[in-house]
Amino acid sequence: MKRIHYSWFILAITFCSIIVSGIVMSSSGVFINPFENEFGWDRSVIALAFAISMFLYGISGPFMAALLNVIGLKKMMIISMATLLSGITLTFFMNQSWQMIIIWGLIIGLGSSLFLTVLSPYVANHWFEKRRGLAVGILTASTATGQLILLPVLAAIIENYSWRFAIGLIMTLIFFMLIIIFLFMKNTPKDVGILPYGLEEETQESNESQKENPIVAAFNGLFSAVKVKEFWLLAGSFFICGLSTSGLIGTHFVSYCISFGVPLVTAASILSFMGIFNLVGTTLSGWLSDRFDNRWLLFWYYGLRGASLVLLPYALNEGSMTMLVIFTVFYGLDWIATVPPTISISRQIFGTKKSGIIYGWIFASHQAGAAAAAYGGGLIYKFFNTYTWAFFLAGVFCLLASLFVIIIKKQRSSQLTKEGIMNI
Repeated sequence: MKRIHYSWFILAITFCSIIVSGIVMSSSGVFINPFENEFGWDRSVIALAFAISMFLYGISGPFMAALLNVIGLKKMMIISMATLLSGITLTFFMNQSWQMIIIWGLIIGLGSSLFLTVLSPYVANHWFEKRRGLAVGILTASTATGQLILLPVLAAIIENYSWRFAIGLIMTLIFFMLIIIFLFMKNTPKDVGILPYGLEEETQESNESQKENPIVAAFNGLFSAVKVKEFWLLAGSFFICGLSTSGLIGTHFVSYCISFGVPLVTAASILSFMGIFNLVGTTLSGWLSDRFDNRWLLFWYYGLRGASLVLLPYALNEGSMTMLVIFTVFYGLDWIATVPPTISISRQIFGTKKSGIIYGWIFASHQAGAAAAAYGGGLIYKFFNTYTWAFFLAGVFCLLASLFVIIIKKQRSSQLTKEGIMNI
């Protein structure tokens, strides 16, 4: 019987770690109303805490990528998971809005950063020579799996008991994952005496990045990337990606449904239903990114997402379950499907060695968009008493993003790689 390559065990541990951290971030949507009702805080203030968290874990991405080269994969995962555990535990003791901003905005934002930004491409690049696109697709889909499994459960616990019991469940999962990482995670394939999956001969790799100060490495990557037009096109499209996914849908979709009379558990179940299609769509996207032009994949992903977001207000206003199901399917299929092609294009342009840090900056743009939508959605609701304009504008922006990605020239990516931009 053929032995399973240890890279797949690393993939499984990473998958579960991302699920747990993804549960924390995706749970924000079901906690808005309970926090508002118990503490009497303004919805825009609660949204601000979640917005800060999204922005902080995004902007921390390139520094996390650089720290991985210095501290190592296992220690970074342990530190990040422990930080996440601390933030969730402190949630039990908060009673002021500024405390929530510190706990959910700063501590949880930092704890989530590694898992939700650069961990997927780092593990795929260092543990896989073949099937990298598939590996990234699987890891990216893990955030959707977290929604699929737990959002309705968390909503049911909140509705029948208390939000504190829901927080307790999340805390237990984080603690369990921390133990798994400590016992079974490894830094590199060399730690278990193997080569990356699909690599038959060991290659010489430079250790310069491991000696470089992580802050210097992160900013060096940024300064080099901003000179490349494709970086701005990817960062701009990913800003819109974050704005239209975790920032808007992840934070405000449940509350938007509730405003139309949809019960909390039902709204959370619809969001988790998206997770089913998200899991399929993102994994399939990773497979497709190994075989087709990534620019055209992104073009269709953003175009379909934009159309579905424009459809949503009409579906809720008409009370049409058929239209809502259509939205759920279309939106779910490409919620995070944009990530594998974006990572693939980044790797083509900047090379395997530097693409981790540079993708970290691209993802920082993603989270800046998410933060803008999380806070902006709360403001729009405050002034208009509805989220309709927020969702309609997000749909229009997605159509703009589809134009951004198609401008990227395929021959430019190949040319940049040949000319040595990968070594910047």
